[in-house]
Amino acid sequence: MDVSLKQLRLLVALADSGSISAAARLLHVTQPTASMQLKALSEVVGLPLHEVIGKRVHLTEAGQALVETARNMQQSWEDFTQQADAWRGLSRGRLRVAVVSTAKYFMPRLIGQFCRTHPGIDLSLEILNRDGVVTRLRENRDDLYIMSQPPMDIPLEDSVFLPNPIEVIAPADLPSDQLPNDLAALLQHQLILREPGSGTRMAVDRCLANAGLIPRIRLELGSNEAIKESVAGGLGLGIVSRHAISPLTPSDNVVVLSLPGFPLPAAWHLVHPASKRLSPVAQAFKDHLLLAAQQLSENG
Repeated sequence: MDVSLKQLRLLVALADSGSISAAARLLHVTQPTASMQLKALSEVVGLPLHEVIGKRVHLTEAGQALVETARNMQQSWEDFTQQADAWRGLSRGRLRVAVVSTAKYFMPRLIGQFCRTHPGIDLSLEILNRDGVVTRLRENRDDLYIMSQPPMDIPLEDSVFLPNPIEVIAPADLPSDQLPNDLAALLQHQLILREPGSGTRMAVDRCLANAGLIPRIRLELGSNEAIKESVAGGLGLGIVSRHAISPLTPSDNVVVLSLPGFPLPAAWHLVHPASKRLSPVAQAFKDHLLLAAQQLSENG
């Protein structure tokens, strides 16, 4: 098949963006050029690669298979170029990392340290909810992924690298006689939790299920900041990752409660598909994170 890399890149951009015009913008070509190249690619393959349903472009089964092939080809080429750079003693390449939203509180600092040491690295950081990160993991779209609850149905290379304790927070002005002193008393309060499917929520649900308890949920929110503000406003008690609330200041009007069983033990996981061969840059970044985590643990 006489297929060009430009055509394959357009198809991948189409899969990522959902429209031909957006794919054209991503690759800095005109929409007519993108349409012509995609049509030519379908003709070479001999099968339709995409279809328009309700003004949105959807890939066919053949299109999805070709996108996966194109991504594997692109990754193999990037691996080779980075290996060639390593042979030449250079320090450049591309690194793609996807993290769940709560990790945004500490990952930029760790990434900044790495970039200062490797200024030639082109780094892409995706910050998404857990479902979004898991989707990218299944599609093998990044080098490394960071989350607190990795999926169990994918063979993974999994490194636990930082604790992720989960705390109960209450309004700072809640009377002391209304503060819960155990898990059962906590559930007499209305709770403000992360959305179902998030790593924090999965840990909380598992804790309550093990205790045979059913929470009174007032709000389910997709933002740690929104949970903290809702708690400060007196709407209920919240359960969030410590990373999302540290450090607290008096102006936050929120306090961390000391309860038996809390903080819930959890951890951050650095994962990638078990079959994936990391590029030299990705391996260096993984080593950097594991070393930084070890130093943080040793320093308390």
